[in-house]
Amino acid sequence: MNNMVNSNTLTLVTGATGYVGSRLSLALLKANVPLRCMARQPQVLQDRFGDAVDVVKADVLDPESLSHAMKGVQTAYYLIHALSATGDLLSLEEEGARNFAHAARKAGVQRIIFLGGLSNGNSKKSEHMKSRHAVGDILRASGIPTLEFRASIIIGSGSLSYDLIRSLVHKLPVMITPRWVSMSAQPIAIQDVLAYLLEARKLDPSLYQIYEIGGQDLVSYLELMKAYADRRGLKRAFLPVPVLTPWLSSLWLALITPVLARVGKKLIASITEPSVVHQTSATRVFAVRPMGVEEALEAADKEHYEEAVLSHWSSARSSATTTPIGEVPDLSQCLIDNRRRQVNCTAAEAFRPIRRIGGQQGWYFANMLWKIRGALDRAVGGVGLRRGRRNPEFLYSGDVVDCWRVVHCRENYSLLMQAEMKMPGKAWLRFDILPNTEGGVTITQTAIFKPSGVWGRMYWYSLYPLHAILFSGMLRAIARNAGKGNRERLLPTQQFLEASSQ
Repeated sequence: MNNMVNSNTLTLVTGATGYVGSRLSLALLKANVPLRCMARQPQVLQDRFGDAVDVVKADVLDPESLSHAMKGVQTAYYLIHALSATGDLLSLEEEGARNFAHAARKAGVQRIIFLGGLSNGNSKKSEHMKSRHAVGDILRASGIPTLEFRASIIIGSGSLSYDLIRSLVHKLPVMITPRWVSMSAQPIAIQDVLAYLLEARKLDPSLYQIYEIGGQDLVSYLELMKAYADRRGLKRAFLPVPVLTPWLSSLWLALITPVLARVGKKLIASITEPSVVHQTSATRVFAVRPMGVEEALEAADKEHYEEAVLSHWSSARSSATTTPIGEVPDLSQCLIDNRRRQVNCTAAEAFRPIRRIGGQQGWYFANMLWKIRGALDRAVGGVGLRRGRRNPEFLYSGDVVDCWRVVHCRENYSLLMQAEMKMPGKAWLRFDILPNTEGGVTITQTAIFKPSGVWGRMYWYSLYPLHAILFSGMLRAIARNAGKGNRERLLPTQQFLEASSQ
């Protein structure tokens, strides 16, 4: 029986700034699929894809914005979730799915492919899983053929699960293990998830239904941590405790790993139930033969340690996140610290240390002060510095750099980042490279702060002496590093496309 159909039509990817969506978009682009990506802040995708992809501005929580995004679309991938959202997760997810389903039906979309979560329990404890299943129900109720993949834990470089495992194993020689780490799961490699998603686009819509997908091995988070420790040659001790609530566990994760407490709580609640494949129809319908845990970890490690991470969970912008990635507001409303330094090198040589800032590289000056600031931010529920950065060499709009998010990165010209720390106002850090008339270039570093009332101004002026030391030292160090380390590398997007074409 031929289960495949002609699918050479316009395909829409939602959630294209997220972990799975950005990789799927690259894979579709490599396969020469006519592609449209939908984003609330399209410059994030335009910086990555340029003119290769039709990028439209739309938001599932804004019904009026969806009609243009749906125009001419035959297949739509729904990869949106609001895991990091505050407020009523279930209501937000249901509202977005209803708006999307209505717009898709009105536009004549012929197929919807949705990636949800696998849970063998009743999901009463997990708001996240309950919302995932509700979204699938709403999309199917549209009358449009809808294929729902319910995936177990996804393993890949930059995935939330992989980052959790790696952070815990590397940082803790002795780990307290609550009961949820022993819950059965069937982890699946991101490469296999993408293979399923790609193949689903060509599947006959009459075969669209719910498919449970997982890898070859039945393991737990505890066994995953042990497997990762063995791979890295690390000896680790695990001490089980009888009672540790998801909330207490989330605080523990927030203390040790890059995950915020509110995200950790939802994640832990979703893995307090087994996520094992019982319905095996995916193996009969699809040609995908998922790899095992060891192979999945090996692939994730290879991408991570070769510094070629294609996407990272922290780059996703929740469908319920209201903070935009935007330009700096009217500077007349802001407090500004502006510094300049001339260097005798090219613009490319001057920009290289700027684009490498943060992550493992650090901030070039007084890194301990940055770590203290990050720890204080984590203590009040902020993001801190543990998120690092996806790639040590290159930046795109929307990328995370420790406690900052990139607004734009114009190679050899400028970098603008917006702070995501807790503070009484909004802050940006900008670097610009301008040529000198006498040769060389000038590096301009600008710290910008828009205070919220009196408390914001008090915050700025009380920290100004410290900022003067910190920012001047950082600029001096960047100037010293300009021209050093001239090794050029391909961007991760180019690495992916070139490797895939061989």
